[in-house]
Amino acid sequence: MAAKPAIVLVHGFWGGAAHWAKVISELHRRDFGSLHAVENPLTSLAEDAERTRKMVRQIDGPVLLVGHSYGGAVITEAGDLPNVTGLVYIAAFAPDAGESPGQISQEKPPAAFENLAPDSDGYLWVKQDKFHESFAQDLPEDEARVMAVTQKAPLASTFGDTVTAPAWRTKPTWYQISTSDRMIHPDNETRMAQRMNPRKTIELDASHASLASQPGQVTDLIEEAANASG
Repeated sequence: MAAKPAIVLVHGFWGGAAHWAKVISELHRRDFGSLHAVENPLTSLAEDAERTRKMVRQIDGPVLLVGHSYGGAVITEAGDLPNVTGLVYIAAFAPDAGESPGQISQEKPPAAFENLAPDSDGYLWVKQDKFHESFAQDLPEDEARVMAVTQKAPLASTFGDTVTAPAWRTKPTWYQISTSDRMIHPDNETRMAQRMNPRKTIELDASHASLASQPGQVTDLIEEAANASG
């Protein structure tokens, strides 16, 4: 049996690497020994992609990149490295060349669009009192509150950063759609998944925070991708 690939988890907007906590625990229970979670600055797509590439370059052997939310744009941009053997999108953006997350969102705005608020320094936040209903309505209120208070806001300009050469055009892909997502319109997720022709697509009746609310099924998809791409 082939060795399992390393897993590199890439977070999205309004959260850090710790958003993957439950998936990390589940992967560890399934004997994945090489687990990594990037902590991206969320300052620009170019900077976030380069931070992810640096982590991937430190790993000997095959790497499966897994991106949640905006992290999907990051793995789309950074997934061109030769040891990246597959890409897994978890309720994530998968822009094409010249396309940005903001452009995709404007075409079909998500339900929680009005719950975003810029600050005077150019960062974009999810309003704390709206975070539960916007980002994680299927999580207990106390878990969502921790996410709301510890959220990592991106520079708003990052929404407009465009992908150059999308790695999903050349690498095997897998996609998880959250059918109750209020941060990325589910129709956008479906469209992005369909055009990349993934090896497998699954739909979960989940919020944007499917990685926290349904970690078992998210990990099932990651494990399947790892077995197929490693």
